[in-house]
Amino acid sequence: MSENNGTKILLAFVAGAAIGAAIGYFLSSDKKEEIIADLQDGAAKLKQDISENLAKAKEMVDNFRKVDIDLNTENPE
Repeated sequence: MSENNGTKILLAFVAGAAIGAAIGYFLSSDKKEEIIADLQDGAAKLKQDISENLAKAKEMVDNFRKVDIDLNTENPE
């Protein structure tokens, strides 16, 4: 079992090193500004999507609370 954990750790290390090397390569390339702009656009869109979904979730929770209050008012136990 410990060999399996060691293998997983080694693979994670190799994957992290590969990702780091790829990021370093792209950030030192001529397309650095384009990549950074794309990442910023993606992050802004993700933030907007999360905000919209959070607002929808809050609205759903409020609606469930209203339904629960209405049901409790109509059928008190």
